[in-house]
Amino acid sequence: MRWLRSLDIPAEWLWLQNVTIIAVAILIAVVVHAVAMRIAGHAARRTASQSDDLVLEHIRQPLRWVAIAIAVSFAMRLVPMTSDGRDIWRQVLGFGVPALLGWLAVSALRALQGVVYLRADVSVEDNLRARRKRTRAQILGRIGIFLIVFLTVCLMLLSVPGIRTIGVTLMASAGIAGLVVGAAAQPALKNLIAGVQMAFTEPIRLDDVVIIDNEWGRIEQIHLTFVVVRIWDERRLVVPVAKFLENSFQNWTRETSQLLGSVFWYLDPAADIPRLREKMGQLVEASPRWDRRFFNMQVTDVKPDSIEVRGLMTARDAAIAFDLRCEIREGLLEYIRLEMPEALPKRRLEHSSPIPPLVGGAAGRSPDGGVSPSR
Repeated sequence: MRWLRSLDIPAEWLWLQNVTIIAVAILIAVVVHAVAMRIAGHAARRTASQSDDLVLEHIRQPLRWVAIAIAVSFAMRLVPMTSDGRDIWRQVLGFGVPALLGWLAVSALRALQGVVYLRADVSVEDNLRARRKRTRAQILGRIGIFLIVFLTVCLMLLSVPGIRTIGVTLMASAGIAGLVVGAAAQPALKNLIAGVQMAFTEPIRLDDVVIIDNEWGRIEQIHLTFVVVRIWDERRLVVPVAKFLENSFQNWTRETSQLLGSVFWYLDPAADIPRLREKMGQLVEASPRWDRRFFNMQVTDVKPDSIEVRGLMTARDAAIAFDLRCEIREGLLEYIRLEMPEALPKRRLEHSSPIPPLVGGAAGRSPDGGVSPSR
């Protein structure tokens, strides 16, 4: 294309030549991108998995702009420019290319997260492995996005000579600055490191049922520095990540979502326990919430005026176990009220009449009519 530069083109038409070259390059890039995406989309539709479609959906836009940037960079070699124009163009490339590549990398990483979410189905009954995969994908994905953005910004700044010079000066004081920043950002760095550690140790996972700060809820979101717990009454509890590694908390779904629920009744000591045990068995076996694993009833404590009766029953997760406990508690109370009211606790008082005073002729006799012993 050197012949284009050798032509004696008037100055007023030079800008039209430059615009035309760039426009043709952009058009070629858009057409090539559209054809490539159409071929890739057709191949993805022929597969049974939705992962291919998800990846294409995420990288379609970044790839289009990367293709345009590559086409324009080649076209600019054909455009006659002054030395100042060349310097400006290099600065634009120094900022634009790293930004587009970073955008593409972030989109590809999010596409990979989407593939993991798609393959890890948490709607199944035993979703422990799926929740584990989703938790790791979410935490490591956030770490990866942070690193990509950090490297992208660094590459963009390195393209500016003035910033490179300042960077060399700042490196001399990096030790002192690092100490100051580290001391000021100690809580944030502590939670950040804890977030990385949580991705591999897995004390909690997404959708885990936990009790923390005396609150019952499910793990809704796991960020690098904090965790969002959805409380049972729709509130949200925001907890620092480090708290899950330093303090004790209850995780009801650490190994499995199956749970053993308990119900307590306080009844009269004379209550017919075998009869109540039989009725509880009927209620549990008739409930669709019971997972068919185990149930029983036992007297676990004796109070001054009542006995403590405990019923145990199993369910496949914490929410169903709570509903099952309420159902059995209400069902047995109704049975006691209608069929066994004598099982309800009663307060007993023992009354004894006082000894009558000795008066008159009864001075020498005992209260039962006998003769009292002489003093």
